[in-house]
Amino acid sequence: MQNELVIVLDFGGQYNQLIARRVRECGVYCEVRSYKTPLDEIKKLAPKGIIFTGGPNSVYDESSPHIGKEIFGLGIPILGICYGAQLIAYTLGGKVETCTVSEYGKTETFYNKHCRLFGSDPELPASAVSWMSHTDRVTVLPEGFTAAAHTKDCPFAAFENTDRNIYAVQFHPEVNHTQYGIRMLNSFVKNICYCKGDWNMRNYAQKTIEQIREKVGNGKVLLALSGGVDSSVACALLSKAVGDQLTCVFVDHGFMRKNEADEVEEAFRDWNVKFIRADASERFISRLEGVSEPESKRKIIGEEFIRVFEEEAKKIGAVDFLVQGTIYPDVIESGTGDAAVIKSHHNVGGLPDCVDFKEIIEPLRMLFKDEVRKLGEELGLPDYLVWRQPFPGPGLAIRIIGDITREKLNILRDADLIFREEIAAAGLDRQINQYFAVLTDMRSVGVMGDGRTYDYTLALRGVTTTDFMTADFARIPYDVLEKASIRIVNEVGNINRVCYDITSKPPATIEWE
Repeated sequence: MQNELVIVLDFGGQYNQLIARRVRECGVYCEVRSYKTPLDEIKKLAPKGIIFTGGPNSVYDESSPHIGKEIFGLGIPILGICYGAQLIAYTLGGKVETCTVSEYGKTETFYNKHCRLFGSDPELPASAVSWMSHTDRVTVLPEGFTAAAHTKDCPFAAFENTDRNIYAVQFHPEVNHTQYGIRMLNSFVKNICYCKGDWNMRNYAQKTIEQIREKVGNGKVLLALSGGVDSSVACALLSKAVGDQLTCVFVDHGFMRKNEADEVEEAFRDWNVKFIRADASERFISRLEGVSEPESKRKIIGEEFIRVFEEEAKKIGAVDFLVQGTIYPDVIESGTGDAAVIKSHHNVGGLPDCVDFKEIIEPLRMLFKDEVRKLGEELGLPDYLVWRQPFPGPGLAIRIIGDITREKLNILRDADLIFREEIAAAGLDRQINQYFAVLTDMRSVGVMGDGRTYDYTLALRGVTTTDFMTADFARIPYDVLEKASIRIVNEVGNINRVCYDITSKPPATIEWE
């Protein structure tokens, strides 16, 4: 059974992922496609609705992305957001000009409750705050369109043509700062596109398991398991689909958090899967002796991982399929439409040529991170795996500034565990998207037990983010930071000072190295 579909046509907007996520939160399956997608392909997809994203361009600039009028003749409801709204007006004969007063941030917006887009939700108030970000605005509506909302400086903050099923908003309903924004998107997909909302992880799991069984047949499947949520959920899916035809290789490089390697092994002990734990910790630590430059650390760890994986793969023998935990943001960030390529994702990360396989299986390719977590819960994975903190491939090796020693690894493991325990005890573990400790290479003078100390400074880091491309430092309450600091200094040797990193991304990155 095919899910109902809404497609997002990407015109280079920074919130393209977020729009799709919000639509899926309404229980409707949504995909991001380039605005260059041929009309025939859109027809074959048979979407119930189409959403145009925002973008950084001006529609009256000939070099900006445009779209043919033919799409408006498909009879499919269309919603334009920001640049998408201006594009609708410009393409259909309206006028778009530079604003006399630009609007950025939270803006009081007044809605026409008699219009279809806003009037179909009785709980939507006549005015509320919306999130604006534009230097152009629609100054003349196309023929047949009527205003649906306005602000002090924008007469057409929303407009619509109900006869043609075309709707447009200048603001961003997908952003949390827009009050009732999710209700507006829900109104579009449910009340205008008439979607029932058949998208959920239970149905996705059942359908994906059936598809994997059909594809794999009697073949052998190999998965490089990190213990992170993506690879863990991929393992659970494949385990239910093909059972002992799957072999998972977990390379323990010795830079995992405290007890984590054992927890990963324990988590998969009862799954119907061949689990291989390759303990290569001594090998990795030896390779990194005396290395302090972060990029060198990454390259050495990456190369050594490949070598260990290669050795383990040879022991298994011929493999038909390789599983990787690619998720939908990986696909989108690698480039759609005129959006910038943020980073190209190569989830097999240079796997050795000798691992010969017929095909790559990516069972999570169309899921966002929050959906992967929901799928993990649906498949019965334990909470500590489903809600595991994002963890870099090189692990603690890039959370120790400077050279790496076994002593420093033990110090950081103990301190990081205490920080995570205190965050969890305060009930903040699902509110803060990533939090961890960093052992700096700085020593400072301290006083403990009336004696002088000269020990390491530990930095704590916590961020909130929706996409990990930008992030704000988490406003952790002082009393929580104080508890973590007191425990760390008293329970962990060689640390006499604790700092909290209050830098956002950009200018900083989330990780220190």
